[in-house]
Amino acid sequence: MPCPTDPALPAAPSSAPPSEFDLIRRHFTRNARHTDLAVGDDAALVRARPGMQLAISTDMLVSGTHFFAGTDPEDLGWKTLAVNVSDLAAMGAEPRWAFLALALPAVDEAWIAAFARGLFACADAFGVDLAGGDTTRGPLNLSLTIVGEVPQGEAVTRAGARPGDDLWISGQPGLAALGLAALRGEVVLNDAGRRHCVAALQRPQPRLALGQALRGLASAMLDVSDGLLGDLSHILARSGVGAVINAGALPLAALRATGAPDDRALSFLLSGGDDYELLFTARADARAGLDALSHRLGQPLHRIGHITAQAGECLLLATDGRRLALDAAGYDHFA
Repeated sequence: MPCPTDPALPAAPSSAPPSEFDLIRRHFTRNARHTDLAVGDDAALVRARPGMQLAISTDMLVSGTHFFAGTDPEDLGWKTLAVNVSDLAAMGAEPRWAFLALALPAVDEAWIAAFARGLFACADAFGVDLAGGDTTRGPLNLSLTIVGEVPQGEAVTRAGARPGDDLWISGQPGLAALGLAALRGEVVLNDAGRRHCVAALQRPQPRLALGQALRGLASAMLDVSDGLLGDLSHILARSGVGAVINAGALPLAALRATGAPDDRALSFLLSGGDDYELLFTARADARAGLDALSHRLGQPLHRIGHITAQAGECLLLATDGRRLALDAAGYDHFA
């Protein structure tokens, strides 16, 4: 989702700044869990476990597009890795190694130290080694590549949805979009709601355990980064199917509890991005297993519709069967 300002790091102190290699050694070198050779050489050395495929994803956070000026650097460090962990969660994979490319307009060690704390807090939470990367001077840009493993042939892709499958969403989509709108001054939330929504925006929680548990249950899956409807369109396109969403099954109560305007809650849920919840399809006979999984993980799962044979068509139906208008466009970086 876009942000309206272009942040910059604080100006560097007048004394000579540390070198690139000093910064890497001080802030980004840690003991590795499962890396033969990590930060400090020309390349990392890693070994995939027998019977595993590698799953690889890259995400970029750009100043002025993905975060506000003054965003807490520790939160930013967490989010830089978390959004990549979420990509692997969406395929049922286990994250193992991350590679960070960091462009900085100036050297501010306090900012960098806080960013590294957030990054490694996320790495510790999800078992990821920082195995390498690069730093350079330039407009603030955070690019991270993550590598994980998934048992051979068990990855959940976007292409497996079939007519008759149920459509599910985890957690509470819409909170992060509300948090962004609150920071922009576009909505007024109650105090608790504002804290909750801003935290959802700045410290997303990848559904890693859920994603791995959905191997063998989900037929297609992705994480919601650009809006539920926009991301659902990717499953429909890759699977050659359509979908019906039941408005009465959407989890709106938690959004309304934040003080969000009732007439906008549905839009935030369906079109807001940065949630990193898992949107997936599953056969109808998997319902009991998914209910049990939801209870075991303490993770709400909402059955919000079903898959149809009408390729590319997405309908939103009211509880009385009326067809409701919807805007299927998610966030597009080039729109």
